[in-house]
Amino acid sequence: MPEVSFEMRVFDRLSADIVTGARLVLSDLDGCLVSQGRAYADALDFAAACDDRLWIVSNNSTHSAQSLSDELAALGLTISAQRILLAGEQTLRHLQKTYPGVGLALFAGDCLQAQARAFGLRTDSEVPEVALLCRDSGFTIVDLERLASFLRQGARLWVSNIDCAHPSMDGLPVPETGALLAALNAVLGDVAFDTIGKPHTHMARLALDSARIAPHDAIFIGDNLATDGTIARNAGIPFAHIVRGPAR
Repeated sequence: MPEVSFEMRVFDRLSADIVTGARLVLSDLDGCLVSQGRAYADALDFAAACDDRLWIVSNNSTHSAQSLSDELAALGLTISAQRILLAGEQTLRHLQKTYPGVGLALFAGDCLQAQARAFGLRTDSEVPEVALLCRDSGFTIVDLERLASFLRQGARLWVSNIDCAHPSMDGLPVPETGALLAALNAVLGDVAFDTIGKPHTHMARLALDSARIAPHDAIFIGDNLATDGTIARNAGIPFAHIVRGPAR
């Protein structure tokens, strides 16, 4: 199989010049556009310059596309829910199609719990066939014990994303789903799991197909080489690496 050509450039801030000529702009969220509920100073002008070319492709697993669109609008970032692809919500959609009627143990916050119910997923099974681990700020030792028990009983594990952290506005690590997965591995050893979160190409392909844009006519904006850089490389999309402050 021929190697996919890959173009990467490094920038210390967002600028309209980065996306000149791109027909589709796929951007990570935390560390690029916002952090901890605040927009970066350069994000508003950048989003305005991109207009409806801008799509968010994020490993976020706390929001729905609509709830995130509403929160961003309050910050001055107008991005339609139809142009927001989030790992948690997209994994729920994928499970709905892949395992219709399955019993699901969902470890997630209130927003995704509501989304799961809206998608018709059963989350009340005593012996679930599938368990999905998302970023849940209320995740406890008891939840860890429950999840380990479900897996021991044969449940198949899905993980919204493998990021251990995302950056705060000051560049400090904010724990992510991958940190919860690490805790599970500490209990059970290395656990097999499935994921369509970055760096898997699922969301990038979905955006390209929805916008009907070829990979070489798009650009991917991200701050994480391991996830954003890899999804861009594997999807054949030019990559702009945003490095804010001291390199992480």
